[in-house]
Amino acid sequence: MNDHPALRPDRIGDLDLANRLAVAPMSRVSAAADGTPTDDMADYYTAFADGGFALVLTEGTYTDTHYSQGYLNQPGIVTAAHEAAWHEIVTRVHARGASMILQLMHAGAISQGNRYRDDTLAPSAVRPLGEKMPEYGGHGPWPTPRAMTGDDIEHALTGFVDAAIRAQRAGFAGVEVHGANGYLVDQFLTDYTNQRYDRYGGMVANRVRLAAEIVSAIRAATGPRFVVGIRLSQGKVNDFTHRWAGGSRDAEIIFAALAEAGATYLHIASEGRDWVETATLDGGVTITGLARKVTGLPVLANGGMHDLTQAASVLEDGHADIVTIGRGALANPDLPRRLAQSLPLAAFDHEMLQPMATLSNARLWRAAGQVPA
Repeated sequence: MNDHPALRPDRIGDLDLANRLAVAPMSRVSAAADGTPTDDMADYYTAFADGGFALVLTEGTYTDTHYSQGYLNQPGIVTAAHEAAWHEIVTRVHARGASMILQLMHAGAISQGNRYRDDTLAPSAVRPLGEKMPEYGGHGPWPTPRAMTGDDIEHALTGFVDAAIRAQRAGFAGVEVHGANGYLVDQFLTDYTNQRYDRYGGMVANRVRLAAEIVSAIRAATGPRFVVGIRLSQGKVNDFTHRWAGGSRDAEIIFAALAEAGATYLHIASEGRDWVETATLDGGVTITGLARKVTGLPVLANGGMHDLTQAASVLEDGHADIVTIGRGALANPDLPRRLAQSLPLAAFDHEMLQPMATLSNARLWRAAGQVPA
C-alpha cells in the first residue's frame, strides 16, 4: 500500500476522517431552476465517496431568497424542497463512508444570475473589477452594487444562520462559510471593496467582523459539535493577484478573530499549482502554516493539490492538516483509491469544467454502478 501522508486518518472537531483528502467546493450550476438539487447531482457527489474521499465539500449554496444567489441553476438551502433533496444526497454520501459539509455562499456584488433580484448588494457601492464569468452564464461588466444598510447586513447574517440550521436538519456534518474568492464575506474583508466608516469598515479588525459574527451566530444556533468552517483566500475570481495589504499581520488578526468566534477549521485557498510560491507571506511563512500556528485549528489547504508530491510536502512539513482537490477530483473521482494503489491519475481536460460534462459522467457512473477505473 502507498504510504502517502494524505492516506492517513485525521480529525476535524468531532469528525473522524479515514484520510486527509477532501473534494474542494466547485460551482457546477446544475441544480433545477428553483435551486433544488437533482438526481444527477446526487450521482456526482456520491462518486467521490465511492472513490474514497473522506470528506466532500459541496459547491457554494445560496442562503436566502433575496440577494445571495450568484448564478442561475445554483443550488439553494432556503426551502423545504432544497432541504429534502440535499438530505437524499447526504444520506447516499454518508452511506459510502464519507462525511459531507455544505458550503454556504452569498455572492454580494459579483452575483450574475439571481432569480429573486436584478440588483446587487455589497459593503460599499464599488463596481467589481473585471467582467462577469461566461462559464457561469455571464457577460459584460459587473453592475455597481448598492451599499448595504444595517438591516441588509442583519438579513444576510440571518440567511447564513437559517441555512446552517437547514443543513444540520438535512444531515450534513457541518457547514463552511464561503468567505473567499471575492464573494460577499470576502468583499467585507477586502480593503478596496469595503469603504465603510462604521463598525464593519476601516481597519482589518473591523472588516473581518461580519465573517466572525456569521461564524459565531451559526455556532450558537447549531451547538458545539456541529462543524463550522470558513473558507478564505487572498485572490478572487475577478482579481487573481490580490494580496492582503498587511501581509502576515492582517492574516494573524483575521485567523484569531475567526477562531475566537468558534470556527472548527479554516480552509485557505491559494492560487495555482506552485502552491509554495503563491501561499508564502512576508517572512517566509505560508498562509496555512500561519493559520495553524495562530489558531491551533485544523487547516485545509487548496491550490494545485492534485500534484501529489506537493500535497505530501504540505502535509509532512506542517503547512496544513487536510488537502482539498478540485480539478484533479473532477478527472479522478477515485483519486484516493488510485493513490492507495499507486495508480497513475487521469489527466484533467478543461471541458470537465463545463457542468453538463460532469453530469454526463455522473450518468455514466450511475449506469455502470461504479466509479470509473
